[in-house]
Order: sequence, then C-alpha cells, then structure tokens
Amino acid sequence: MKKEARDLAREFKTFLANNEEEDFIIKAGAAKAPASLPAPAKEIPAETAAPAMPAPAVSDGAKAKILAETADEILRCQKCPLGATRIKAVPGEGNPDAKLMFIGEGPGFDEDHQGRPFIGRAGQLLTKMIEAMGLNRDDVYIANMVKCHPMIDATDNEKRGNDRAPSPDEIACCRKFIEKQIAVIRPEYIVALGGVAAKSLIRDASLTSLRGKIYDLELDSANLNGDVKIIATYHPAALLRNPNWKKDAWEDLKMLMREMGLSVKKDR
Repeated sequence: MKKEARDLAREFKTFLANNEEEDFIIKAGAAKAPASLPAPAKEIPAETAAPAMPAPAVSDGAKAKILAETADEILRCQKCPLGATRIKAVPGEGNPDAKLMFIGEGPGFDEDHQGRPFIGRAGQLLTKMIEAMGLNRDDVYIANMVKCHPMIDATDNEKRGNDRAPSPDEIACCRKFIEKQIAVIRPEYIVALGGVAAKSLIRDASLTSLRGKIYDLELDSANLNGDVKIIATYHPAALLRNPNWKKDAWEDLKMLMREMGLSVKKDR
C-alpha cells in the first residue's frame, strides 16, 4: 500500500508540473492550492524508499536553449507583486553543464539593476568562496529562489539597503523556475546559501541544524535524472555582517569538496 501511495503521489506531482495552475483549477473546479511547503530532503544515508522515476535526460546541446527559454519566461513573468516593482528580473547564469550549483534567496539592489545574480559585495565574496574551492564562476551555475528583488519599501527601487527576504508566497510562485533550472542542468551538487534557500530546498528547520550534513534533493514540480546532493551554508551577505562565521562556512565547503573529490589544500 505504501508503494502504491508513493506512486499516486508521484503521478499527481508530475501532472501538476505539466499543467499551469490556472488550467488545473478550471479543469478540476477546485479552489486555488495553498503555497507549497518546502521540498522534503533526505539526509544521507537515505532510507530505503522507492526512488522517483527519473526524467528523460536533456542533451547537453539542448540545455542552453531550454535555460534561455526559461530566462525569457522569467523576464516576462508578472505572477506576483515583485514583477511590478523590479527593475530587472534575475534568472541566473553560469555553465549549463555545471556539476555544482549555488542558490541564494533573491536578488539585491545591484542584481536588480544589472539583471545578474550575486554581483554586489556578497557576490564578490561568493566568487572568492568558489575560487577557494579551486573553481571559478564559469564552472558553476548561480541562481536564486526568487527571480525579482524583494524590497522593504517597494515604492523606491533606487534605495540601497532596501532588501528583505522573500515571503513564502513569493517563493512558492517562483519555485517552478528554480526547479526547472535544476532539472535541466542536473548538477551533482547544490549549495543552499542561507536559511531561506536551505529551508526551501531541504526542510523547514534552522540553518544551524541543517549545516554540516549532506542531503538528497527532492523537487516539488520536476523530476530529477539521477541523484543531486545538497548542503546548506551561510549566505555571503551574512558572512559580511558576521566575519566570524567565515570559518564555519569554509568547513561546510571543505565537506563538500571532499564529497566532490576536490583537493582541500589549506584553510581559509
């Protein structure tokens, strides 16, 4: 019975992934579904549950095209209030064939003005973190849970220090985009940067409790072609505010580097 229930749940998730929410409401005559809960994740070693059926693999040559189409959809999206107050949407950028993906919470002032992720002070620190792992930004893919700038004062998008965390409803509205990007890129590893991304992609728990472990990622609206491992660490913006956390963040990255088979040469 448990296996049958899992199969039914998986089929229903696949149906939702392939149908716009509005179409589903019209067809089913149902009330609008509530904001989705954070995707469940299993700490490794995972229990012996039946694995989800993988989605058909996307050829390497098709990845860039699909990501570009997704970016275009993001740039046109007006499904939540953030679309009306943004300057530029920030789909994400990087290597379509990346083995490693970094996911933050949402764009800030600089990102909103330039349409690129992690390019302000926090982005400069993230670049240093990536380089400390022996990689560069061209090797990885960088994105956020939401694609438009969440602001404390939405009437003034020219004001610095106007950033806030995205709301659960905003994350739920934008979730299909980040999940599609993950499913297309098929990274082997993901780093959730900060509590918002960690709670959204792993489980609803404190960042402190989620750090130091490696999890199996599960998505709400897309199937994965193979396993994707995910860890949680501090957001670079938090490290700028609290430099004493940098050592802990480096420990998180070293754990991931060992898992990835990368050389850990020296402490930062």
